[in-house]
Amino acid sequence: MGSGKVEQEGSSSSSEKKTSPGKAAILALGKAFPHQLVMQEFLVDGYFRNTNCDDPDLKEKLTRLCKTTTVKTRYVVMSEEILRTYPELVVEGRPTVKQRLDICNKAVTQMAIDASKACIKKWGKSVSEITHLVYVSSSEARLPAGDLFLARGLGLSPETRRIQLYFMGCSGGVAGLRVAKDIAENNPGSRVLLATSETTIIGFKPPSADRPYDLVGVALFGDGAGAMIIGTDPIPVTERPLFELHTAIQNFLPDTEKMIDGRLTEEGISFRLSRELPQIIEDHIEEFCDKLIRNVGLSDLDYNKIFWAVHPGGPAILNRMEKRLDLTPEKLNASRRALADYGNASSNTIVYVLEYMLEESSKTKKKGEEDVEWGLILAFGPGITFEGILARNLTV
Repeated sequence: MGSGKVEQEGSSSSSEKKTSPGKAAILALGKAFPHQLVMQEFLVDGYFRNTNCDDPDLKEKLTRLCKTTTVKTRYVVMSEEILRTYPELVVEGRPTVKQRLDICNKAVTQMAIDASKACIKKWGKSVSEITHLVYVSSSEARLPAGDLFLARGLGLSPETRRIQLYFMGCSGGVAGLRVAKDIAENNPGSRVLLATSETTIIGFKPPSADRPYDLVGVALFGDGAGAMIIGTDPIPVTERPLFELHTAIQNFLPDTEKMIDGRLTEEGISFRLSRELPQIIEDHIEEFCDKLIRNVGLSDLDYNKIFWAVHPGGPAILNRMEKRLDLTPEKLNASRRALADYGNASSNTIVYVLEYMLEESSKTKKKGEEDVEWGLILAFGPGITFEGILARNLTV
């Protein structure tokens, strides 16, 4: 067992844990959403009314899916005003990629600006101290890219070093965190803003019997943005580190490219998720997690002694992980709460999960109960790609 090693790498017993020298840490989190809030119980009637569809079989299927996703509320950019302005969005087979991108490019930029401002406010430092920007989205396509418009909207210095990660899907948020960690640790004194922003308008379509799998996305996905500030060696008093990012890895599974299939067409993005996806993740999750936790001397016997910040791709993935790893129900509580409150918001969702992790840690601390320090930040995306970060909760 590696309990001794974990304690050695941890900090002192003081209430405020310290980061390891030179190790990147998340210094602040922020989020933002569009104004349109959708209650899952009203989604079916609204969707079929707005798309002028009266197919009872498809309506029954979507009703069932809405119940099984466990989603309760979501925020979306799509509105009746947009459909009045662009009625062609609900016409089957109509080329609408230009209209979609006109809407998406503007929407994701504004949400990213709002989330970043919320994050910077919590950080408590000046925007002028941001040295790098990592921007993640699967909802836009343009040159120059969204990173430039975000930098301009925030008033970042023209010398800010920028990078964008496009079309990484649900793994994009953790992939961006891995990239931000590398930047921070290789540029001492830097402060990296990671921003993610997504909207489902890029793939919004009317229901069709020829595409029953589209209904999964209608029942599951939501819109929004997230942001984090990442840096090494936090400044005492003025910066409060939340999570230390110890080790980050990425693996893809050969010959699984078709399991998450997305294509940009004249009608927007078309996504197709294989029914085998939860099983494939279940089959490989243990080996992937073991690669991370053995860095601090832990083993599979310690799964319930660490925290789990998992991107909630859907309830089936969470359920299979819980079963395969023999996790106690509360271990995936933050992920299930994020899914219920925001849906699967693609790359953004890991920010919401981490916020819930901190909230639950605070409650545990107030009760005088001991909380876990080490844990995993995980996401799965096209490839199939596994992204994982071994982290320390510095707030426990």
